[in-house]
Amino acid sequence: MRNELDLIQILKGIDPARLDYLGWTNVGMALKHEGYTAYDWDQWSARDSARYKSGECYRKWETFNEDAGAIVTGGTIVQYAKEQGFEFKSNKQDYELDWDSEISAESLVIIDENWLEDRELNEPKDEQWNPTHEIITYLQTLFESTEHVGYVTSTYENDDGRFLPTKGNYDRTAGQLIEALSKANGDIGAVLGDYNPKAGAWIRFNPLDGVDVKNQNVTDFKYALVESDTVALERQNAIIRELELPVAALVYSGGKSVHAIVRIEADDAQEYRKRVNYLYDVCKNNGLVIDTQNRNPSRLSRLPGIRRNDRKQFLMDVNIGKSSWDEWQEWIEGVNDDLPDPEPLTDVFDNLPELAPPLIEGVLRQGHKMLMAGPSKAGKSFALIGLSIAIAEGGKWFGWNCTQGRVLYVNLELDRASALHRFKDVYQALGIPPNNVGNIDIWNLRGKVVPMDKLAPKLIRRAQKKDYIAVIIDPIYKVITGDENSADQMAHFTNQFDKVASELGSSVIYCHHHSKGSQGGKKSMDRASGSGVFARDPDALIDLVELELTDKLLDHERDRNTARIYAEELEKRKPDYFEEVVSEDDKLSKAQMRTYLNNVLSKKDVSQIDVRVQQLEKEMSNLSAWRVEGTLREYPKFPPVNLWFNYPTHLVDEVGVLADLDPEGMNQQTWKKNFSKKKTAEERKSERKEAIETAYNTLDLGDEITIDELAEYMGVTEKTVRNRIKEHGGFWIDEGIVGKK
Repeated sequence: MRNELDLIQILKGIDPARLDYLGWTNVGMALKHEGYTAYDWDQWSARDSARYKSGECYRKWETFNEDAGAIVTGGTIVQYAKEQGFEFKSNKQDYELDWDSEISAESLVIIDENWLEDRELNEPKDEQWNPTHEIITYLQTLFESTEHVGYVTSTYENDDGRFLPTKGNYDRTAGQLIEALSKANGDIGAVLGDYNPKAGAWIRFNPLDGVDVKNQNVTDFKYALVESDTVALERQNAIIRELELPVAALVYSGGKSVHAIVRIEADDAQEYRKRVNYLYDVCKNNGLVIDTQNRNPSRLSRLPGIRRNDRKQFLMDVNIGKSSWDEWQEWIEGVNDDLPDPEPLTDVFDNLPELAPPLIEGVLRQGHKMLMAGPSKAGKSFALIGLSIAIAEGGKWFGWNCTQGRVLYVNLELDRASALHRFKDVYQALGIPPNNVGNIDIWNLRGKVVPMDKLAPKLIRRAQKKDYIAVIIDPIYKVITGDENSADQMAHFTNQFDKVASELGSSVIYCHHHSKGSQGGKKSMDRASGSGVFARDPDALIDLVELELTDKLLDHERDRNTARIYAEELEKRKPDYFEEVVSEDDKLSKAQMRTYLNNVLSKKDVSQIDVRVQQLEKEMSNLSAWRVEGTLREYPKFPPVNLWFNYPTHLVDEVGVLADLDPEGMNQQTWKKNFSKKKTAEERKSERKEAIETAYNTLDLGDEITIDELAEYMGVTEKTVRNRIKEHGGFWIDEGIVGKK
């Protein structure tokens, strides 16, 4: 079975010529261990044309045994790729997300390498080849007749025995060269100068000013060179054509590469650099590793119509692919953006798609997002545990019916033992038998938390085959990236929930805290801490605000619950008497039920019941009341739901005694100016120190921490981070890496 990472894709980032013999054999052993074939090894090895010998890979393959896999595995290939600068990116066509992959915005991947067929170069036979015609065609295709052309036929030999080009000529125009070549009767040397057949000849593909051959002498930034020495020739030819690069001329170099002269059509040097960077990114992400030295606009390319080491530098094609840069870029992004095309409403008006089924009836649909917000003492984690149980068992949550299914609870705050105990405590307090406890998975991440943009791909990978209908993340402050008051940064943060929901097809439910201060006078959408993005992003917002309990109401609730216990105990001990004598009104009266107990039960029985009542009163000493309000995108607004929170469960107020209570702070003058004392300079300095320490400790996962990572986490500039580190005095900076002294 193959490794989940496609090693063939990763091999594209490894140049076999840069490995020694041991490294080459290690790649072969790793491929065999991971279930690949000798053909795969041979195809990759052929990229090192200087050392490649046909059939050698197949002979060597038979000598490898499985014992080698204990040391040499697919990880060996991954390491070689990393050492040569290979970047691991998400590509759903090629391989699944790695454990530590990040979900990138746009990978610009067009080609499915699994279906790409190599394309022969079709070198012309001697009797068919017309070198002069090829040079003239090249010049006519790339240049205006009045533009100066730089070309090189003279060379010198370096200490390694390589022939290198001189500055060459640049004083004639394309028109002058074409006219002279047309009259030369095939004597190219008479026009361009004789060249060394061991070295070949070169030409500069952008026009010059006739003064020199440097970048500043380029008069029009028309073209860029796409060339790769590390990919097989036939594969280069296939990729260039499959990408529909706007190629003006395609030339075989006579060596290991095809030279594509690509239309860039930039207005100036700055735009040229941007477009070439974009072009090279597209090529690299589609398997064509480019020599980065080719970015130079005055770069030399191979001149067609020339021989080099008994091989032809020949013109393969002209004017292929898209006709212009703009057309090509629009096509690339149109193919790559994964966005649907607009659709006319008339096509679907009478045949609308079905809505996603509900997860929480009347509140949230499956595959949608929900935020639950509340203050620290609202028991939010217990509420979400209760929701997990309601989904797993197909029960009710806050009075709403839940669809039964599998749920993943991502625990970011509690240690493992505490989290597991809480689930059992809530099950028992609710009195629900754990018939479907297997529907609940808990992912305990306390002490292992990473920012959400790095957590999302890890979560998706682990959950892809689990068929969860809900993923609950508690709490999100542990994984927030950046400043929670920044709308832009929080939009990026909440987008990660969209990715999880869309990749898994499950609802994503997450928990956040209220801002500081009284919340009673605020609307539910304005209570969550930080940017308003938090409240506006989810499809459902469930907000808990505390109600102000009066002593009278608490006494009434204690009496009502005591009466309930008395009634339960009396019915259990004297069922006939209970049925014949006790009325419905009596069941609600503490005093009347106590009289019944004293009349028909022994003092021992009454004492046992009193123990249970005392336990109830102890539990109710921490009783609190809450109102659930919400803002929904898919359903009509629901009337407020009133709850009792009696640790560890929330129970709906079925009687209605909480309906007339006001939230805490409702009667305060929330508009009143805050005259609290301003912070001193020392206090502000202390906060800045604490902020840099918090950011560093959060990002400290055993790897190096960079200035950029700290700036991104804190939502400030790199300069601000440097100033704060200097002010703190407890950290060092070395070439962008930050560490503690």
